[in-house]
Amino acid sequence: MTSLGRRTLVGELVAEFVGTAVLILFGVGVVAQVVTGKGALGDHDSIAWAWGLGVVFGVYTAGRISGAHLNPAVSVALAAFRDFEWRKVVPYSIAQTAGAFVAALIVRFTYADAIATVDPKHTIATQGIFSTLPGNGSLDISIGTAVLDQVVGTAILLFLILAVTDVRNSAPVAWMAPFIVGLIVVAIGMAWGTNAGYAINPARDFGPRLASFITGYGTAFRDQGGGLYFWVPIVAPVVGGLIGAGAYVHLVERFLPAADEPTEVGEMPTTDLRDDVAATASAR
Repeated sequence: MTSLGRRTLVGELVAEFVGTAVLILFGVGVVAQVVTGKGALGDHDSIAWAWGLGVVFGVYTAGRISGAHLNPAVSVALAAFRDFEWRKVVPYSIAQTAGAFVAALIVRFTYADAIATVDPKHTIATQGIFSTLPGNGSLDISIGTAVLDQVVGTAILLFLILAVTDVRNSAPVAWMAPFIVGLIVVAIGMAWGTNAGYAINPARDFGPRLASFITGYGTAFRDQGGGLYFWVPIVAPVVGGLIGAGAYVHLVERFLPAADEPTEVGEMPTTDLRDDVAATASAR
């Protein structure tokens, strides 16, 4: 059987499930280590790097099968501005959320003793291990600011994903694309982590949030002030992803030379890259 014959929708969904699970094992895992270690076993920088590396490994896992979206906001944006089929958006989103949910349960049970030691009542103090909060649970950040933050952060993510996977632009070769996308997530984490914890991914937030809820975190769907918050990292990233992808298409892509157009002096060459960039990091 050829590889094309194996690329069924079921295979793509399994790839999205596993790839997103890999992302969450590193991302939620590092936050659990930092929080339960009370800063002695890492800090914000280690969190940003582990999330970025989780993206890298998740994309390497699923890229050749599903395109490694690992994020419903990516799937929606690619359906709107690329040739990704709309009929796959909901199945992809469910698979991504399920992968995040299962991986978060693994982290939850593996770190159960450590969490019980520092927060035996499973309060908002350790809820941030699994899901995001406005101001990371400590700053007084309004819901409006959190929404804006997630729109901006996800817009940056999708704008840059399209930029680095566009074969007519200065796209890296296929095997480097996952690493570059991971660096984008690291940079977003370092620059946009204060207001809302840079979820920028509905599956990344809701899957672990649900896992924490069914394992003892009764306030999992609320913020530190008691307000319903779970919808913010679901709705805002989808909106931001559409804005970011649309901005790239209309502000950059429309002005790029055709694939067969000669490269002028001072421009990045594209011809040699045309056959190298595969469907990685949401290029589908």
